[in-house]
Amino acid sequence: MISGTEAITTKALSLALDAAALRQQAIATNIANANAAGYIPLRVSFNAEFDAVRRSLVDRGRTDLNALGAVQMQIEPALDDYGIARPVELDAEVAALAQNATHYQTLIRGLSRHLSILASAVSEGKK
Repeated sequence: MISGTEAITTKALSLALDAAALRQQAIATNIANANAAGYIPLRVSFNAEFDAVRRSLVDRGRTDLNALGAVQMQIEPALDDYGIARPVELDAEVAALAQNATHYQTLIRGLSRHLSILASAVSEGKK
């Protein structure tokens, strides 16, 4: 079992990957239904809970796996401040899709590097 900083790093990267995958799904659905009459665009919501974890990190200087495990992500309608569904802006959605794909690839590289460091530490520890 991984403990300490390694576990938190792994959990945070995994959570970020889950969020990026869910965001990709919501954006793709918005693009697919851009011309559908009455379609309400979707967005991924989890920032408020993740901000609470971030604040605990700043206030206490640390966080724990339980706090990260409590972060919930969900797809919800994209509404403006008045509760009205905004129209799908196809060019903005395609740009968001490309940006999210780049973000996802970067997270994959980060997780791969993190796990490689852990594997190296384990293999060197066996010598």
